Amino acid sequence: MRIEQESDGVSASTKHLVFAYYVTGHGFGHATRVTEVVRHLIHAGHDVHVVTGAPDFVFTTEIQSPRLFIRKVLLDCGAVQADALTVDRLASLSKYSETAVKPRAQILAQESEWLNSVKADLVVSDVVPVACRAAADAGIRSVCVTNFSWDFIYAEYVMAAGLHHRSIVWEIAEDYSHCEFLIRLPGYCPMPAFRDIIDVPLVVRRLHKSAKEVRKELGVTDDVKLVILNFGGQPSGLKLKEEFLPPGWLCLVCGASKSDDLPPNFMKLAKDAYTPDIIAASDCMLGKIGYGTVSEALAYKCPFVFVRRDYFNEEPFLRNMLENYQCGVEMIRRDLLTGHWRPYLERAISLKPSYEAGINGGEVAARILQETALGKNYASDKLSGARRLRDAIVLGYQLQRASGRDITIPEWYATAEDQLGHSTPVSPVDDGSFALSPDFENFDILHGDVQGLPDTMAFLRSLSELEEKHTRRERKAAASLFNWQEDIFVTRAPGRLDVMGGIADYSGSLVLQMPIKEACHVALQRIHPSKHRLWKHAEARQNDKGGNPTAVLQIVSFGSELSNRGPTFDMDLSDFMEEDKPITYEKAKKYFAQDPSQKWAAYVAGTILVLMTELGVQFEDSISMLVSSAVPEGKGVSSSASVEVASMSAIAAAHGLDISPRELAILCQKVENHIVGAPCGVMDQMASACGEANKLLAMVCQPAEIVGLVDIPSHIRFWGIDSGIRHSVGGADYGSVRIGTFMGMKMIKTKAFKELSKSCAANGLNYDEVEQDDLELLKQEASLDYLCNLPPHRFEALYAKSLPECIVGETFLEQHKNHNDPVTIIDHNRTYGVKAPTTHPIYENFRVKTFKALLSSASSTYQLTSLGELLYQCHYSYSACGLGSDGTDRLVHLVQELQHSAESKSEGGTLYGGKITGGGSGGTVCVIGRNCLKSSEHIFEVQQRYKKATGYLPFIFEGSSPGAGKFGYLRIHRRATSKKGNTGEDDAAVTLENSS
Repeated sequence: MRIEQESDGVSASTKHLVFAYYVTGHGFGHATRVTEVVRHLIHAGHDVHVVTGAPDFVFTTEIQSPRLFIRKVLLDCGAVQADALTVDRLASLSKYSETAVKPRAQILAQESEWLNSVKADLVVSDVVPVACRAAADAGIRSVCVTNFSWDFIYAEYVMAAGLHHRSIVWEIAEDYSHCEFLIRLPGYCPMPAFRDIIDVPLVVRRLHKSAKEVRKELGVTDDVKLVILNFGGQPSGLKLKEEFLPPGWLCLVCGASKSDDLPPNFMKLAKDAYTPDIIAASDCMLGKIGYGTVSEALAYKCPFVFVRRDYFNEEPFLRNMLENYQCGVEMIRRDLLTGHWRPYLERAISLKPSYEAGINGGEVAARILQETALGKNYASDKLSGARRLRDAIVLGYQLQRASGRDITIPEWYATAEDQLGHSTPVSPVDDGSFALSPDFENFDILHGDVQGLPDTMAFLRSLSELEEKHTRRERKAAASLFNWQEDIFVTRAPGRLDVMGGIADYSGSLVLQMPIKEACHVALQRIHPSKHRLWKHAEARQNDKGGNPTAVLQIVSFGSELSNRGPTFDMDLSDFMEEDKPITYEKAKKYFAQDPSQKWAAYVAGTILVLMTELGVQFEDSISMLVSSAVPEGKGVSSSASVEVASMSAIAAAHGLDISPRELAILCQKVENHIVGAPCGVMDQMASACGEANKLLAMVCQPAEIVGLVDIPSHIRFWGIDSGIRHSVGGADYGSVRIGTFMGMKMIKTKAFKELSKSCAANGLNYDEVEQDDLELLKQEASLDYLCNLPPHRFEALYAKSLPECIVGETFLEQHKNHNDPVTIIDHNRTYGVKAPTTHPIYENFRVKTFKALLSSASSTYQLTSLGELLYQCHYSYSACGLGSDGTDRLVHLVQELQHSAESKSEGGTLYGGKITGGGSGGTVCVIGRNCLKSSEHIFEVQQRYKKATGYLPFIFEGSSPGAGKFGYLRIHRRATSKKGNTGEDDAAVTLENSS
């Protein structure tokens, strides 16, 4: 339901009402918009009690009335920020737990009693969860007014927190479910917790003074360009310098402390300065995105130069609204910190903001609240919940269930009417259509073959359409990326399904990996710096350095709109050099970690540094890259490896580097281990680079020896089923298990050395008197390079009983000094599991060898049953290590149910086994079954049962495709007879002004 502006104000009510208005403790934006709604309620003759932790002046500056009562209570903490641009996810969850979870019973009793004491007619929340539950306990109706809810924001934080604070999101969602309906503001996030929605215009504070009056009071003449530096009332933390601003500009600084010494072209604003007036009088604004800044920038047509915050999920929706109305210019954090502001400010003042919709949301919301308090009921939109659920899942709203609790998605969430279907999600570039004319549109293919791959055809078509106008920022950026008079190289690398081996790869195990149908494509152009079409801020940066054009890397990543990462990245390739040598990997890691919204670029740009460091490659030309991946992130199917392999393959092809697929995979692992900082093994990159369609890549990870490609028998089929629980090899659980494994190997080697020394000492070093074979075995075990080289029987006979279940990091280091793993660091204070992580790879290596042998045995039910049993054993071994999850356990249990069902037996068997894959702790389950129609039906039945139990419809991976080595590369060239592309000097004006 949408209510637009339609009245001259909130009519005075014949009945005096009392409103209790709860305001979140996150930022001034919530308090300022609440002020606008409250002002209208008080004007209509009602009392309003504001429950808040915000300063009084935020409300009293705008409202001087005895009907306003301010009660200073903080009932939620919002997102804890380390600085103006950095959200601390774990601290946010911990703070919320301290603020609203531990004292919950006391809060509910206190608020319920207080609400009855003030005789509140309606509780309004922006957007304090516990207020809705307290209102229900007090028997009072409640309404929320917001553009986001904390269950959506915190859901991603829970993924990073591992096992901690999982129940917080559920509790918040349940609290919101007591709310009668939601008054939803523009720029909203998915909010599945609310069943009934009323959309209103922007809630914006009114202006008190004209722009001319404001400038006169500030002493600023009309010829001066004004920019307001606004980080939501927080100090920016910047060391401001005079040269940050172009000549003739003045910057008004919000939140500056009295002790700050500002340059002459910067001016402090008073703490209680009325920012709407100043924003309306400014030529543009520079700061971070929040509802308050965005709404006022749109309402008063003030172009907004914004810098992304990390880990705040409200931001993409507000950002899209800014850009949709031509009111936003994105500045990369590096340029903010270094003072490279000029190209962004100049771009901003050239914009013509076009927002013409209503800005009287405060009045409209107040009228709805008054009518609700008087007893009016608003109709339900039954389909809205399903639509929001679909959007939420697409955007990564995937909640983890609390371990050990038989609680699933609440009923209002699970019974959404819309079905997501069984289709494979397509790459963002193909829009669901794969048709491509035989001549590949406007390109000649000078080298290579598309091999009939529909996703590659779609990617080529997307390239041919890049000269057309686009509204999405990533498409605008891509349209200005290439010089169409030069050749472009295209590569493709698939994700992989971990059939067997998983986390045993870093212990040297045999692994079996299948490349999946979903893949990453990269289009790359190598071009002389004098011909490179730079984005304007990159061009300005080069001009500031003076001299001749130098090599620049520019990257566009499709799919950024579905996440909070920047769609583009650029850097001078000289940044990778320190004097005459490449910078260290550690320095590169810090370089990419500066801006979390651009950390993704480490997977792509990091391949260049690895080639420079390991192979001595020199890059003198500029490089432009377009990355488009259909491999879903966070599902344990190697999305990162596919990006790395496709990127390095494209760079190698364009520069004529002869790198074998195996060598390329090992180089890509260095990117992930040393530049990204994820402690993964090499099997992901090997499968993506060396795999072949419909075959299992068999590899011994010592470090990466391919022992063959195993044909998948025609009667056997593999599927992947996504649990919906986000997986990350960078996560704490994966890293701690790896550390425990290396600890166990160090203990085994230490014990073997002691046993060897004892044997030699006891026999006076006379080797003839000692069992020579035993000594040789002990020698090997004392110098063990890979844990998987220890056979299970030797492990059980000599070492298993001596390993502790767990050990504190400090204790281990005191006893053994180090664990000899170059990609992980032991935390002195953490307790690590040892026995289970050590046992897993030793037995997993044996299981994988057995699995490989069974694949080539005679077809029989015994063969399938044995293969399935090995998968089950692997799955439960993961759980023993601490890498299980409720979602993957549920999927494996559903496979077991169908395997042993009467229907399956009547068909001669369908599904035979399943296991968690990759790094564990969520992600995808691999299922083995008979290759028949009934098995596929059972897979879809697993999908539907899982959705019924959890509310999440799993994605199904099925099918295979060639690895990057088998695909090779395409060299393409746009035909001269095609439509005019963006070429030549005349196109300088269309280059991307704001690349993020």
